Amino acid sequence: MGETELFLTIILFNIFFVFFIVAVMVYIKKYKQRKAEYLTEIQIKNEIHQRELLATQVEIQQATMQQIGRELHDNIGQKLVLASLYTQQLLYENRAPEESERIDQVSQILNQSLQDLRSLSKTLTDDNITQKDIKTLIQEEVNNANSLQKCTIHFESNIDLLDLDFVHKNVLLRITQEFIQNSIKHAQCSNIFIKLHTTDEELWKLAIRDDGVGFDTQNILSNGIGLTNMKNRASIIGAEFTLHSRENEGTFVEIKQIKP
Repeated sequence: MGETELFLTIILFNIFFVFFIVAVMVYIKKYKQRKAEYLTEIQIKNEIHQRELLATQVEIQQATMQQIGRELHDNIGQKLVLASLYTQQLLYENRAPEESERIDQVSQILNQSLQDLRSLSKTLTDDNITQKDIKTLIQEEVNNANSLQKCTIHFESNIDLLDLDFVHKNVLLRITQEFIQNSIKHAQCSNIFIKLHTTDEELWKLAIRDDGVGFDTQNILSNGIGLTNMKNRASIIGAEFTLHSRENEGTFVEIKQIKP
C-alpha cells in the first residue's frame, strides 16, 4: 500500500470515526429528550391522577356532610321540635306554675338550639352553597364564628358578585372554615382578618391571616393535617396556594386564581 492510499485510509477512518461520534451524541441527546418527555408525561399523569383522587375525596366528604346535614335536620331536629312543643304545652296548660320560669328557659334553649341546628344543617348541605354567592357564604361563616366570642373576625371584599361554580365556592368556603377553626383552636389569636378581592390580573384572591402565636413552617406536625387539607383543596381548582407563618408573628394564607 502506497503512502497516498494509507493517507486516504486514515482520512476515511477519521471521517467515519467523527460520524460515529456525532451519531452517538445525537442518539444520546434524543434518548435524553425522549426520557425527559416520558418523565414529564408521567408527572402530568400523576398530577392528574392526584387531582382526581383529591376530587373524589372531596365528593366523598361532601356526600358524608350532606348525609349528616339531612340526619341532623330530619332526626335530631324533629326530636328538638317535639321537645319544644311539649314545653310550650306545659306552659299553655299551666300544670306546673311554680316551674313556669324554668320551663320557659328550657323552651328558649330548645328554640335557640333548633335555629343553630338548622343553620348547621344548611351549611353542611349543597343547597346552601349552590344558592348563595361566595361572599355571602364567607360572611355567614364569619358571623357564626364571631358569635362564639373566641376572637374577632374581620371580613372585607371589593367584589359585588363573583360568579363561581359549586366546586370553587365549596373549596374557598372549606379553606376559610379550616383556617378559622385552626386559628381559634391553636393560634391563641385575638383577631382573624379575611379579604376576598379581585384585581386586573387576578380573577379572585382570598387572603386570611391571624395575629396568633404562629409556628415554625419547617415543623408543622401539630398543624399539618389542616394545612394539608387547605393546600389539597386549592390544588383541586388549580389555584395558587401560599402559606407564611413565624413564631409569635401569626399565620397568613393566600389562595388566588390568575385571569386567563
